[in-house]
Amino acid sequence: MIVTTKQLFQTAYGKYAIGAYNINNLEQTMGLFRGNLDSQAPFIIQISSGARKYTHKLMLEGLIRSADEIFPEAIFAVHLDHGDEQTCYDCIESGFYSSVMIDASHEEFDKNIEITRRVVEAAHARGIVVEAELGKLGGVEEHVKVDEADAKLTNPDQAKEFVERTGVDSLACAIGTSHGAFKFSGSQGLHFDVLEEIQKRLPGFPLVMHGSSSVPQEEVARINAAGGNLKGARGVDENEFARAATLGVTKVNIDTDGRLVWTRVHREFFRDTPEKFDLRDPGKIFMAEYAKFIAHKNEKLGSAGTLEDVRRLAK
Repeated sequence: MIVTTKQLFQTAYGKYAIGAYNINNLEQTMGLFRGNLDSQAPFIIQISSGARKYTHKLMLEGLIRSADEIFPEAIFAVHLDHGDEQTCYDCIESGFYSSVMIDASHEEFDKNIEITRRVVEAAHARGIVVEAELGKLGGVEEHVKVDEADAKLTNPDQAKEFVERTGVDSLACAIGTSHGAFKFSGSQGLHFDVLEEIQKRLPGFPLVMHGSSSVPQEEVARINAAGGNLKGARGVDENEFARAATLGVTKVNIDTDGRLVWTRVHREFFRDTPEKFDLRDPGKIFMAEYAKFIAHKNEKLGSAGTLEDVRRLAK
């Protein structure tokens, strides 16, 4: 059952965070649904602009519609991740997405507000909710690239003004994370002090944490042992998700970790069975491994075991 992110956030706020997972293909889609049902968690399917171009936007939508029929007990939102203004309008007009993200964080503050406000007005007219971003996360995620020198934490006072002037439904904040596998160096970590100040100014308002993959070192080591060359990758401590949830973070974006699972499964498979060439063989392994990965993340987010509570409230 497809719901809006707003419905999910109303049940989660202050208690746990909802996992928002990017998908690009059939194997990820099947593993995602299985993992969330195994852990009895609601979830958010994220489709990026890059994923929409990878095959065709209708292909991904078709996969999700089919999964909704195959797994009717699942409860989830369909969300555009990091959309520009025109892509947001396209998704709003499609009638399929329940949530869109307009990312104008690269613009000046007032320009970001202007663009976001236009998207909010168009989305709300169709019953679709909107996420926006304030501050600049470093790193690279498909078309989004911000050098660390240009990364900026979200200003709590600006966050309050931004929400009031745009009417946005949730806000992605820059609190020290970055896109990709290289999030922190040395003893750097999440800026909970910034998050606390934002929550004080926006009590009860859903906040979003991007760039939240943990980059498990075991996965990195296994990839490298199977011929990979990932160096210095480090991510968010997944044990900090629970604390972030108490401070208003209701949505946590996880993408890189899923890519690491895909890479590890395929590198090890073809290393260990070089005579194989059937793509379905590693695909079956990946779907099972991805489902386990999703269930584990939901445990850390605190959303595992909440599906029936969400179902009662969503009716």
